[in-house]
Amino acid sequence: MDLSRVQKELKDCNKDREISGIGIEANGGDLTHLSGTITGPVGTPYEGGTFLIDVRLTGGYPFEPPKMQFRTKVWHPNISSQNGAICLDILKDQWSPALTLKTALLSIQALLSAPEPDDPQDAVVAHQYLRDHATFVATARYWTEAFAKRVTVGIEEKVQKLVEMGFPENSVRKALEIVNGDENMALEKLCSG
Repeated sequence: MDLSRVQKELKDCNKDREISGIGIEANGGDLTHLSGTITGPVGTPYEGGTFLIDVRLTGGYPFEPPKMQFRTKVWHPNISSQNGAICLDILKDQWSPALTLKTALLSIQALLSAPEPDDPQDAVVAHQYLRDHATFVATARYWTEAFAKRVTVGIEEKVQKLVEMGFPENSVRKALEIVNGDENMALEKLCSG
């Protein structure tokens, strides 16, 4: 694996984070296990949410696609509501070494705007999307509120509280991100090293 390429991609992905809504960081300096974030696209039931994506790079990267799955629960026909698996062609047979982590995350973000219910990862969600679209939208919006907004709502207060306990701010933010904003689990993670 070309680690210098991965480092360059991380910088590129994070430089316009506010505009693109995309970010990615190494987990504890490990360039083969990354944490990606995408914001829900405006005008969709995912708007206002911040979605965490687990990214793993194999030794064959960039000639093999990154393995990505949602860590934030999401209600979408092409994303498993059970385990976060993503059905997206560029993460499988349409991957090319010319693509980057940023293009993969942008493609996932675009998938939130344009579901493909005819090629579903989650048949139950796809069925609802096709048969009862209003209920699908309401459910997707509810899941966004319940699972994707916890990460940002009150995060600064949680960071401040844990920093006051003596933990470094950078470690606190990383721990909160990994555990999806759960303050108690972040504390456990910080205490266990």
